[in-house]
Amino acid sequence: MAVSDALQGTVQEEHKKAGEIKYSIYIVTALALMSVLLCYVASHIQMTKLEYQIAEEISRKERLVDEQKKLKVEVATLKSPQRIAAIAREKLQMTHPDKDQVIMIK
Repeated sequence: MAVSDALQGTVQEEHKKAGEIKYSIYIVTALALMSVLLCYVASHIQMTKLEYQIAEEISRKERLVDEQKKLKVEVATLKSPQRIAAIAREKLQMTHPDKDQVIMIK
């Protein structure tokens, strides 16, 4: 019986080792899967942040383009010859020169 007990003990040890290897494979597989999923989630979060930044920059660009259009209109208004003539007459009290005030240089 000693031999059969020894064989039975050896078989049990082999089953135990096989079970440990089986669980080790499951643990390694689960860790690999979790790390892949973690990388996927991290990249997805980064992509979402970048999308928000792009949307903010597009919005900022649109605001700046609108402001530029308004400023161009304002510059055109300020450069208007009618406006300049009105300021010269009213604020600076300028008038057109008489003919005898004009000197022609040749």
